[in-house]
Amino acid sequence: MAEDKSTEYTEDSIKSLDWKEHIRLRPGMYIGKLGDGSAQDDGIYVLVKEVIDNCIDEHMMGHGKTIDVKITDHRVEIRDYGRGIPLGKVVDCVSKINTGGKYDSGAFQKSVGLNGVGTKAVNALSNYFKVQSFREGETKIAEFERGEVISDAKVVKSSGRNGTFIVFEPDGSVFKNFHFIPSYLNDLIWNYVFLNAGLTINFNGVKFHSENGLLDLLSRKTEQEDLRYPIIHLKGQDIEIALTHANQYGEEYYSFVNGQYTTQGGTHQSAYREVLVKTVREFYKKDFDASDVRSSIVSAIAVRVQEPVFESQTKTKLGSQYVVPDGPTMRTFINDFIKKALDDYLHKHSGTADALLKRILQSERERKEIAGIKKIANERAKKANLHNKKLRDCRIHFNDNKGDKKDDTMVFITEGDSASGSITKSRDVQTQAVFSLRGKPLNCYNLTKKVVYENEEFNLLQHALNIEDGIEGLRYRKIVIATDADVDGMHIRLLLMTFFLQFFPELVKQGHVFVLETPLFRVRNKKETIYCYSGEEKQEAINKLGGKPEITRFKGLGEISPDEFGNFIGDDIRLEPIFLEKETSINKILSFYMGKNTPDRQGFIIDNLKIEKDLEVEEEVLA
Repeated sequence: MAEDKSTEYTEDSIKSLDWKEHIRLRPGMYIGKLGDGSAQDDGIYVLVKEVIDNCIDEHMMGHGKTIDVKITDHRVEIRDYGRGIPLGKVVDCVSKINTGGKYDSGAFQKSVGLNGVGTKAVNALSNYFKVQSFREGETKIAEFERGEVISDAKVVKSSGRNGTFIVFEPDGSVFKNFHFIPSYLNDLIWNYVFLNAGLTINFNGVKFHSENGLLDLLSRKTEQEDLRYPIIHLKGQDIEIALTHANQYGEEYYSFVNGQYTTQGGTHQSAYREVLVKTVREFYKKDFDASDVRSSIVSAIAVRVQEPVFESQTKTKLGSQYVVPDGPTMRTFINDFIKKALDDYLHKHSGTADALLKRILQSERERKEIAGIKKIANERAKKANLHNKKLRDCRIHFNDNKGDKKDDTMVFITEGDSASGSITKSRDVQTQAVFSLRGKPLNCYNLTKKVVYENEEFNLLQHALNIEDGIEGLRYRKIVIATDADVDGMHIRLLLMTFFLQFFPELVKQGHVFVLETPLFRVRNKKETIYCYSGEEKQEAINKLGGKPEITRFKGLGEISPDEFGNFIGDDIRLEPIFLEKETSINKILSFYMGKNTPDRQGFIIDNLKIEKDLEVEEEVLA
C-alpha cells in the first residue's frame, strides 16, 4: 500500500514559529479558553486581567495608588501611575517572550505573574495594541497589529505622570462574536480593590475603592439580614481571612493568591477548609462532623506566596505546596495563623462564638434528619440507571485532574424527548452531555433540602452533576438550561433556577449556570440560510436576501432538526449567563417569582412575559 504523501515525516514537517505566531496558533496555552465573553474566565477577561495585573504589581511595590480603566464594546484602555516601563525596553516588554521585570525577584517578590508572557499574549491576540510609557519627563509609544510592529516612535519629552498606558482591541477572528459583560467587569474591578486596600480604580467613570479589604468583599457578597453573626475579619503577615455563616445551603468561598482570584481553589483553600474545622473542634472541645462546621459558610481567604505554582496559565487553581521555597508548607502556614487568630477572636467575642455554635448544631440536626432518606435516595438513583436513562454523558469532565478541554464541558438540561433527541444527536460527545427532564420540575421555594432526596428528578439531577456533597466534584463547567422560548419553557427555567438558588446557590454565584439561546426564525432562499434570534435580526435577513424568502418560526427546540441544532451548540453557541447583581437578594427574588401570587408579580408577568403574544402578532404581519 502506497504511503500517503500528506502524512510523510520529513524535514519539511519541522516548522519554526515566532512568538506571535505560536500564541495565535495555540492561544489556549497562554490565556485558557477563548469564549465569547459569556463566562467570567473567557479569554477576553484574561486579556484585561493580564494588563491590570502588571499595574497591581507596581502598586504592591509602592508605586502608584490609582489605576484608570475604560472598557467599551471592543476596546480596552488601562493607565497606571507606577514607574513606567524603561523606555529602551518598551517594545521588547510587549513583544519578546521571556523579557520583563518579573524575572528580578528582588523587584517583584510576590507578583501575580512571573512568566513574562501576559502582555505579549494580549498584543498577539489583538487587532490593535498600543503601549506608551511615561518616565522622568519623557515618553515612548509603540503600536502593533496582531503582534506586528506598525509604529515605533522615538522617545520625546512629556509632562505626563510616570506610568504605563495600554490600549488594545481583541481580535474578532480569535474571539468570535465577543462582548464584555459589565457585571463581570465590575466584579473583576471590585476584587482588585478588595485585595489591595487603599488602591483606587476609576472604571468607566466610577470610583472603586476599599479600606477594609476582605471584610468589604464579604459585606458586598452577603445580605446582612441573612448572616448568623457579624463577619469575622482576621489579618496577618501575607494572609487575610473573612468568614461568617448564613442561612443558605452549601459552602461559598472566595480565594485569592497574590491578588489573583483562584476560582477553582487549590492548596490554600483546601488547607483553610481543613484547618477551620480543626480549630473550631478544639475551641468547643467537640468532635463535630466537618460538614456541619462548614455548612452555610461564606468566606474569603487571600495569601501572598513567593514563586506561586498554578495548575494552568490562567492561574485559577493554586498548586503550590509551600509559601516560600524551602519554607513552611501551605497547611502549616495557614494552620499556625488560624489556630491563634480565630481562637483568640472567639474567646474575645462570646456572642459570635455562641451564634456559630448554634449554627453548627442546626446543621447537625438537619443532616441527621435527612440521613435515612438520603441513603434510600442514593440507592434509588443507582437503580434508576441514571447514565442510560436520564443522562447522555460526555467523555471529558470538569472535575478531571487533567485534560485541555475540561473547561469546555457542559450539560444541557432539557425537557421532552424530541428536544433532548435533537441535542443528543448533534452534540460533541467529548464535552457535551444531555440531561432529560420528565415534565415540569417541582417548585421547591421555601422547602428544605429533604425535598432534593424525595423528588426523583432533583435527586437524579444532583447525582448527574455530582454536587450532592458540594460543588468541588462538579462534573461540568457549564450547566445549560435548554428550554423552549415560550411561556412553558420560561416556567421550567424559573423552576430550575429556584432549585439551584435554593439548594446550590454557589453554582450561580460562581458562574456555572447559563441559558441556551436558540434561533426563533430561519430565513432562507435557494442560495443562503440565515438564523435569527430576534424580530430585528429576522427583518435584517429579509432585507439582505430580498424577494420573498421562506420564513420559518421555531416554536420549540424539538422542531429544530439535529443537523441544524449542530449549528447552535458548536463554536458559535450563544449562552446567556445567569448572574446575580450585588443588590440581588436570593430570598427576595425567589419570594417574588416563586412565592404566593401578588399583584406586583401579576403586573410584572403581564408587562414582561409577552413571548407567545408577540410572536403571534409577528406571524399575522408576515401573513
